[in-house]
Amino acid sequence: MKVSINGTRGSIPTTDPKSSRYGGNTSCVTVEEDGHMLILDGGTGIQKVHPPLGISGRIDILLTHLHLDHIQGLGFFKPLFEPDIEVHLWAPFTSTDTLHARLSRYLSPPLFPVLLRDLPCELTLHEISNSQFSIGPFLIDSRYVIHTGPTVGYKVTGKNASVAYIPDHEPALGQSGIIHDPKWISGFELADQVDLLLHDGNYTAEEYPKKKGWGHSSMEDALEFSKLANVKRLILTHHDPGRTDDRLDELHTVLAKKFHHSLPFEFAKEGREISLGG
Repeated sequence: MKVSINGTRGSIPTTDPKSSRYGGNTSCVTVEEDGHMLILDGGTGIQKVHPPLGISGRIDILLTHLHLDHIQGLGFFKPLFEPDIEVHLWAPFTSTDTLHARLSRYLSPPLFPVLLRDLPCELTLHEISNSQFSIGPFLIDSRYVIHTGPTVGYKVTGKNASVAYIPDHEPALGQSGIIHDPKWISGFELADQVDLLLHDGNYTAEEYPKKKGWGHSSMEDALEFSKLANVKRLILTHHDPGRTDDRLDELHTVLAKKFHHSLPFEFAKEGREISLGG
């Protein structure tokens, strides 16, 4: 299994040269195995994705939620404009409106010149909740997680490895931080003993109290969450768009000293590829 990081920022993309090493595109990750690819989120990083279409001519895009930084690249994803391509788009269910109606708020004038219904690809929309389904060689679990608006995280299990993707998540929301009982920890089922977890690390511990309830995690809480779930390896993502490369380096050094007996972790970098399962 190969995991590729194409977008690392939250909220808005950035083109600041001081942020180029970790990357400036918003959320997008791909998972590949046996010629099949899953695209996790459709932020601006999706423009870097080139799906292998030799097997089925099918593309699967799994959205965690419909905040703009996770869908703003969709309208610029070339396969959506190719009539011979079968595109399956997965996103969380909500009782207030259909997925088609919610996506059409962005993929329609005045925000975008092309209507969702006019895309020439063969488009299929899937509304999911606490679900399990298969795509190619992958078994996929989705679970609602704590974030503003209907939001899911994903666990992708391949032949010999598993990866969890929870880029927008606030597991410590409450009076006393993370509850140390797996039954009550948001996202625990997804992260439990996975080989790799990509998780929200938007805030520092100092920033978090002023932004509690905004739906994002501090880096320290993400590390604590990962320890509780016995994650083998952690990548912190959804970087604040104002966070420079040098500042991220500094924060990594501080966290590494504080959690030096914990699991291996790093900060997400665009272009980073990780091989799992041998």
